[in-house]
Amino acid sequence: MMHSACHNESLRMDPYRFSYSPVVERPKLSWPNGARVAVWVCPNIEHYEYVPTEVRVRNPWPRMPHPDVLGYGGRDYGNRVGLWRMFEVLDRHNVRCTVSLSMSVIEMYPEILEAMEARRWEYMSHGYFNTRYHWGYSEQEEREVIEHSKATHLRLTGRKLRGWFSPAVSNTLNTPDLVREAGLEYICDFYHDDQPTPLATKHGTLMHVPYTMDLNDSLIYRQPVEAEEFAQMIVDHFDTVYREGNENGRVMCIALHPYMMGAPHRLKHLDRALGYIRQHKDAWVCTAEEILDWYVANGLKPFQQHLGKEA
Repeated sequence: MMHSACHNESLRMDPYRFSYSPVVERPKLSWPNGARVAVWVCPNIEHYEYVPTEVRVRNPWPRMPHPDVLGYGGRDYGNRVGLWRMFEVLDRHNVRCTVSLSMSVIEMYPEILEAMEARRWEYMSHGYFNTRYHWGYSEQEEREVIEHSKATHLRLTGRKLRGWFSPAVSNTLNTPDLVREAGLEYICDFYHDDQPTPLATKHGTLMHVPYTMDLNDSLIYRQPVEAEEFAQMIVDHFDTVYREGNENGRVMCIALHPYMMGAPHRLKHLDRALGYIRQHKDAWVCTAEEILDWYVANGLKPFQQHLGKEA
């Protein structure tokens, strides 16, 4: 009785955008040149307002009243110092990144934009400031914020913005619809799979590229985890998805923050983890857009046929 009820249209799984399919039953996903796993590195390069102009549902800083000089100073360190250390390590391992970018960064710090452009990095919008959350926004307010990011990216890079990751993952019920309405092609707000998945929106299919909160150095801030353990987590995670990828391709994201992994005592551990991955020739170290483009061209249609519908 319960089994049949689960297939009732009125009982579709939240958030009503994903079709369920066990990964072990899906068509085989193959990456370029037979790679087992697509690995993308995502530095979160953010700007936090010293005195936030909006405090709605959640206070952006852990200490009140504002300004929180400890919180702001640590994050400012990342853009002033930590990021430049991370550039060296990522360059050493020939890693081209997709940045989760506060769009204010490329307006306020042209040196950072110049350095990223020299490396041909990609950007997905992480909002304008990482202190302005989408919770509590009306549909029109959120639409305007997304359009502002899109316009800023085009003006300063000359390229179309393709991806979205809500600031502090402050996703609303409208976010996927508005992201697709704006002409963006992928979102990273959900953590539900090790492969790209199509999301249903009011404006057609929006792709989800797997991001991570497990392999995310923000654990160092939130949990009793330090860089050596975090690097070992990267290695252990890679070993598992690399093994699984021999049967069906996987995606692995490594999410970083310059104010965390760019600290002097942590950098060598990131270096070690990336070096380990680079020892495996059938690991495809790539960008989010490369994953998106390959999957849409090669993996999406077989997955949709497997489901029997578009999303």
